[in-house]
Amino acid sequence: MPANISIEVGPLQQKELEEADRIFRIAFGTYLGMPNPVECMGDRHFLVPRRHASNVKVLAARDAGRLIGSNAVTRWGSFGFFGPLTVLPEYWERGVAQALLEATITIFDQWKLRRTGLFTFSNSPKHVGLYQKFGYWPQYLTALMKREIPETVPAENKPGQGTKLLSVLSKKEQQQAIHDCAKLTNRIDKGLDLTEEILSLRGGDVVLTYTRKVLDAFAICIHGPATEAGEKLCYVKFGAARSGPGAARRFDELLNVCDDFAASRKATLEAGVNLARKEAFQRMRAHGYRVVTQGIAMQRPDAAGFNRADAYVVDDWR
Repeated sequence: MPANISIEVGPLQQKELEEADRIFRIAFGTYLGMPNPVECMGDRHFLVPRRHASNVKVLAARDAGRLIGSNAVTRWGSFGFFGPLTVLPEYWERGVAQALLEATITIFDQWKLRRTGLFTFSNSPKHVGLYQKFGYWPQYLTALMKREIPETVPAENKPGQGTKLLSVLSKKEQQQAIHDCAKLTNRIDKGLDLTEEILSLRGGDVVLTYTRKVLDAFAICIHGPATEAGEKLCYVKFGAARSGPGAARRFDELLNVCDDFAASRKATLEAGVNLARKEAFQRMRAHGYRVVTQGIAMQRPDAAGFNRADAYVVDDWR
């Protein structure tokens, strides 16, 4: 590695995707102390699907044309988050992450978002300190959880009659369902909108629950090769139940529907939940989810957003 480096940041190119994925795995695998870092995350792909999503911009850091790091910047309506931000280990502590963050903040400012956030290692003062320099403040922990689907599902946990998959609806019905999803999330946090995330979904489906014709809850369930889940997991990237009276019951039904979807794929469920959403977390634990690891959610500005006790939301900002 040269003693002096000249960091340039710009959009990640299609031809750089394979190398960006390799750096992502090596960076996390090295930090976690894996014997073979490049095997980190197995068959899961966090960068390739996001590079092709309309609501994501992927930044690249280069030294003399050589790719040395990247960061994915995601927009969910009025809210945005970034990550995974990864740098080739030999370039750690050389200002690469800071350069990527400066470009990230520029994108957020251009999008005119109400709030932005990130997920990072809760036990790393170095990571937390870096993000604090850019105005992010550590809040509640986010639990990353898994659930093995039992072979026999108890009768009380079976989905009701109001369950639908977005993929089986007509085009007109799909448009209405996506519109209803945006209305539901807007009630939870003004401007929160998963429309582009849904439209960019490759592999998996969106599960929907209704009472008559009113949308009660939905979840973006990812599964399959070359996705963020891979073939062994069903990754609930985002899920939410309609707020107000009865929200807990609607959330329980959403968990049942996610069980059913994962069972149909013979996959283990994975989902994240911020611990500020105390009731949602406790219901997931009671439902059979176990905490695998946890990180810290940081937001800019320091406000609750949809990390609140009354928000029945499942997500993580990796």
